[in-house]
Amino acid sequence: MNEEQIADFWNCFKEYVDKKQLSTVAEKFVDLCVDYGASDSALQNCYGTDDHLDDAIHYYLDDNADDILEEEEDWD
Repeated sequence: MNEEQIADFWNCFKEYVDKKQLSTVAEKFVDLCVDYGASDSALQNCYGTDDHLDDAIHYYLDDNADDILEEEEDWD
């Protein structure tokens, strides 16, 4: 998935999501995008699309960075 597809899908469906659930749905959406091959750089290029999506991407990238650091420490 590229950044245009991610932004288009999110903008298409976010209008149908309960406003109270947007943050949770955005996090699940980012996870799904990653499962279908979206790269970290594609996600980063989506910053500015929507505040909820921005927060979810930031959360994913921070969490992913922590996982990478832990894996590197395990190799020491």
